[in-house]
Amino acid sequence: MPSFPRYAFRFSAAWALALAALIALPALGQFSNSAAAPGTPVHNAKALRPPAGARVAIFEFEDMECPDCARANPLLKEAAAKYGIPWVRHDFPLPFHTWSFDAAVAARWFDTKSKKLGDDFRDAVFANQTSITTQDQMHAFAQKFAEDHKLAFPFVVDPQGKLAAAVKADYDLGQSIGIQHTPTIWIVTNKTSGTPFVEVLDRTRLYELIDLALAETKAEPAAHHASGE
Repeated sequence: MPSFPRYAFRFSAAWALALAALIALPALGQFSNSAAAPGTPVHNAKALRPPAGARVAIFEFEDMECPDCARANPLLKEAAAKYGIPWVRHDFPLPFHTWSFDAAVAARWFDTKSKKLGDDFRDAVFANQTSITTQDQMHAFAQKFAEDHKLAFPFVVDPQGKLAAAVKADYDLGQSIGIQHTPTIWIVTNKTSGTPFVEVLDRTRLYELIDLALAETKAEPAAHHASGE
């Protein structure tokens, strides 16, 4: 389980309460490598839908300290760009990872500047994951990333605990769906019949599954709901 950061991100008491609630949740993380895991038993299928206006999307729950998430990241980024489909990324920091929650909160801070910057930060963390081993190193990495983008990373990142609460909300959503490992990846569609999503258990089939989803949704109207509803 993650130790409470001494000073790395200097969050408020609200953050401390959110983290305590996260740690108190039942330990999932039986698998930190999706290749070794069975398919996810989905308990809440309502969340597995594309964003409004999209027929197909990549839907992922990730932990920035997870090595297999780092391996999956370039492929998912490439696929989203190749097909021009949304890549819906959700935080699922595993309780036994020491700095993944900090990284998720930092990414949310960069999201407040622009969603692209937040996603660029996530990609940069995955690309440099092996060089980050402590909460202090995570903080230093985020600070350097901010400086490289002409931003001042704040001394108090999340004074009201709102960013931590958003991370925990993603974690709670993952639990409601039935997440058991990271990364957990689905191709989700706006199909109105049959099963509108398929889990990507073999990433060598990612493009094949996207092709199939796009073919199956040609006659479907654009989705009009928001993702996660």
